Amino acid sequence: MVQSLQGVHQLGLHELLHGSHPQAALVFYALLLACPVIILLLRLAMSSPAVRAREQLLSRLPSPPGRLPVIGHLHLVGALPHVSLRDLAAKHSHDGLMLLRLGAVPTLVVSSPRAAQAVLRTHDHVFASRAHSPVADILFYGSSDVAFAPYGEHWRQVKKIATTHLLTNKKVRLAMAKIRKAAAAGMAINLSDLLNSFTNNIVCHAVSGKFYREEGQNELFRELVEANISLKGGFNLEDYFPGLVKLDIIKRIVCAKARKVNKRWNKLLDKLIDDHERRLASQHGDEESDFIDVLLSIQEEYNLTRDHIKAQVEIMFEAGTDTSFVVLEYAMIKLMQNPNIMTKLQTQLRMAIPKMKEMVTEDDLNINDMAFLKAVIKETLRLHAPAPLLVPHLSMADCDIEGYIIPSGTRVIINAWALARDPSHWDRAEGFLPERFMEGGSTFSMDYRGNDFIYLPFGTGEGYAQV
Repeated sequence: MVQSLQGVHQLGLHELLHGSHPQAALVFYALLLACPVIILLLRLAMSSPAVRAREQLLSRLPSPPGRLPVIGHLHLVGALPHVSLRDLAAKHSHDGLMLLRLGAVPTLVVSSPRAAQAVLRTHDHVFASRAHSPVADILFYGSSDVAFAPYGEHWRQVKKIATTHLLTNKKVRLAMAKIRKAAAAGMAINLSDLLNSFTNNIVCHAVSGKFYREEGQNELFRELVEANISLKGGFNLEDYFPGLVKLDIIKRIVCAKARKVNKRWNKLLDKLIDDHERRLASQHGDEESDFIDVLLSIQEEYNLTRDHIKAQVEIMFEAGTDTSFVVLEYAMIKLMQNPNIMTKLQTQLRMAIPKMKEMVTEDDLNINDMAFLKAVIKETLRLHAPAPLLVPHLSMADCDIEGYIIPSGTRVIINAWALARDPSHWDRAEGFLPERFMEGGSTFSMDYRGNDFIYLPFGTGEGYAQV
C-alpha cells in the first residue's frame, strides 16, 4: 500500500516566515508560543543518562551544518522535502546516510541503495516499526490500520488480513469484474477530475460494493481523502516536537482539525458498516462481495473491533484512491510531453485490441503481452512514485548500518525518489525512457516488488504491506 502520504507539499520554515502558505501565520505563532515549553522539555530530556548516551551515538553520524536552537535543521527542508533531502545528502551524507535534527526528532535520511538494503532487508526486523503520529492516531483509530500500526502482534494480524483476505488475486479479479459490469459510459471532462473520479469509483466499489456517483457522495469521499493527505503531509508541530502532546491544552489545539475530519469519517464509515451488516444478515451465507463484507466475516476470528474495521476501510479508501490517481495523472502528463512515446503506445494498443471492443480488460493486456504499456507504467513510477519518501520507519533497537550505530528510537526516511533518479545508477535519470524496462533495456528485469534498491516505488522489507 502506498503513502502518498507525504507526496504532498510540506511546509518549510521559510514558508512559515514569509507567509506563503494559508496556515503559515497560525503555525508560526504556535511555534513561537511553544518555544519556552519546548526548551524546558529538551533540557529535562537531556538530563537523562540514556539520552546522553544516545546523543553520543547520533553525534557520530554525518550531519549538515547550520543547525539552529529548537528547530534544528527544519529550516533547510523546503516545500518539496524529497528534493531538499536529495540536495542536502549530495553535500553532507556519507555512505548514503545523513542525520537531520527535525525539531526535537533525530531523523536518519537514507539515500544510497546499499544503505537502503541494510535498513529494508538486512535489518528490516529492527526498522519495521513506524514513527508515532498523533494525527494518524486520530484519523486511523489509534493507528490501528495496516499503514501506521506500530510493529507488533496487531500489525502482524492486520497485515495477514490484508494479504490473505483483502488483496488476493481472486478478490481483485472479482471486484474488477463487477466494476466492468456496472461501469457506464460518461462524457469526457477535465482529465485530472476524470482520473480522480475514476480511481475513486473503483476503490469505492471494491471496498464497499457500490458506486457513489449516483448518490452524489463521490465528492465527499474525495474531500475526506484529500483532507487526510493534507493533514498528514502538512507541517504538524507535534511530529517534530512530540513532547508537546504531553501537554493537554497544546494537544487539543494541534489536533483539533484532525478530530473534525475523523468525526466526518466516523459518520460515513458507521453508515457503510451498518448497511453491510444488515445486508449480510439477510443473505444467509451468500459469498461476500467486497472488502467490508470480508472484514465483517472474519471479525470474530481475528477479534476485530468496529474501530479496527473502520481504520482498515479508511486507509484503503485513501491509499487506493490517491496513489492510483497520482500514477495515472503523471502517466498522462508524461505521454503528452512525449508525443512520440504516446504514438508508439497507441499503435501497440490498436494492433492488439479488436477495433470494435469498447472496454479493454486485464485479460486483454495479459494475452497480448502489452510490454510497452507495462514499461510506461514502470517508468512513470520511477519518476513519480506516489510516496517519494515512503512511510517513515522507526528503529526498535540499536543497529549497525555502514559502520554507524543507529540508536533505538531513531526515525528513518528512505528517499526512494532520490534513489530512482540517481544518475550514477540510471542512464539519463531525469528523462522519460520506458524502453529501459523493455527486453534488452538496462533495467528490464526490475519489478515492483522491491528487489532492486534503486527502484522502490512501493517500498520493501518487513513493513512492505504498510507502504
